[in-house]
Amino acid sequence: MKNADESQAIIDLKQRLAALESQLSLNKIMLENKEHKIRTLEEYIRHMVRQRFASSSEKVSADQLNLFDEAELLSDDNASAEAESTQIPAHKRKKKRASIPAELPRTEIIHDLSDAEKVCPHDGTVLRHFGNETSEQLDYIPAKMTVLQHVRRKYTCPCCNNYMVTANKPAQPIEKSIASPGLLAQIAAHKYCDALPLYRQAEMFKRFGVDLNRTSLANWMIKCGALVQPLINLMYERAREDSLLYMDETVLQVLKENGRSAQQQSRMWVMTNNEASTRIILFHYSPTRKTCEAEWMLGDFNGALMTDGYAVYDAVCKEKQLDNLGCWAHARRYFKEARDAQGKEKAGKANTALSFIQKLYRIEKRSKNSSIDEKYQIRQTQAVPLLKQLRQWLDKIIERPINSAKLKKAVTYLHNQWPKLIRYTEKGAWPIDNNSAENAIRPMVVGRKNWLFAATEKGAKASANLYSLVETAKANNVEPSFYLKQVFPKLPAATCVEDIEALLPWNINKAVR
Repeated sequence: MKNADESQAIIDLKQRLAALESQLSLNKIMLENKEHKIRTLEEYIRHMVRQRFASSSEKVSADQLNLFDEAELLSDDNASAEAESTQIPAHKRKKKRASIPAELPRTEIIHDLSDAEKVCPHDGTVLRHFGNETSEQLDYIPAKMTVLQHVRRKYTCPCCNNYMVTANKPAQPIEKSIASPGLLAQIAAHKYCDALPLYRQAEMFKRFGVDLNRTSLANWMIKCGALVQPLINLMYERAREDSLLYMDETVLQVLKENGRSAQQQSRMWVMTNNEASTRIILFHYSPTRKTCEAEWMLGDFNGALMTDGYAVYDAVCKEKQLDNLGCWAHARRYFKEARDAQGKEKAGKANTALSFIQKLYRIEKRSKNSSIDEKYQIRQTQAVPLLKQLRQWLDKIIERPINSAKLKKAVTYLHNQWPKLIRYTEKGAWPIDNNSAENAIRPMVVGRKNWLFAATEKGAKASANLYSLVETAKANNVEPSFYLKQVFPKLPAATCVEDIEALLPWNINKAVR
């Protein structure tokens, strides 16, 4: 009986011990999960604080990076790479003094001495004029509102009194509207070039004694957006003929969309080429971020497409059999966010990746003015070996557990996008990143901070068309308001494709000012 009791006690003790061990194991897992959550939240806080208060530049100081600061890289395989210098001279911003353009008209203001002052105080001799001392100031002539009176002369036959004729008035951008082409051009330039919302422009017009409500201004912009559609169509045709295009997209809130709430986010897409002679920037509004939108923009394009890592572009390139290029700027951005979120003490791996990427960009900078063939050879001899080293480092890192959520995201992005990221080395004409598209869409993002949203789908589509014209004009060194003042009066009178082609931004006579 005693032995049975002892055996039962031992069994009970073992069960309790097993339960305690199970609870301890569970507590360890919970503790690890809490520690991981704490680290993730700390990273998130550091990242948000830096976004809120630090500089938004993605440039990384060379003294913050040390390419071979990890023991795993200090091997014979990487000894030659270790000897390479990673130092880049610090950038010094030059102060630029304001200058006065030589082509501006001058108004001469003569400052002369009085007759009494034109006499020498020593001997009373009349002074002789021998030269001038000239200085210049910039002056501003405020805008003013004027009224264009269209007087259509009417004629009749004095003999029979049965024939009457009235002179025709040129076709207007908006028929039976009080808005002239010049006024429409200025309103569009203020909104889409200067990011000045329509309600602020309405307040400006009140200072001139003209009461124009923003509803009228919005309706005018919608009609102007429809007016320029033929130009947009030709720009799409021309862009699709190029061998390389860039694409990107950003969010846009539209308050009144069919079947959608005001809180749902729509999209503004951008597509651009990088031709110096005919630079084209096209915006496209869509309520969704679906593949069909990118497919429509690309049309019959059959070249190379530079994008970020959004999966829609993968599907489009696969469907159209396009060469899909990956963006190293995005890869760099993720590692920079990981470095900033981890803090300087724990950012070794992020710094390692950033140093590799920094070297790739330095190669591009050195070969910037080289020919396409020369750039291809430079990439093959310098960038390709460096990419092989980076791939070896990545293979080691991705097999190990990564505690940092930001670093894991950066490493995963680099691994998943790798086939697209290295494709730029295959041709000298292919870019290393998607910065052309990001720079093209930035003015719209800046404007969105001021006007916040579009009221209707028609307004969003009009904004896409007018942004396309304004940004393409800027990219071709044509002043936007000048360009729109050429387009709005002439486009309604265009009767053939040649008339419309003459109004494309790169065909406008820049000498006419």
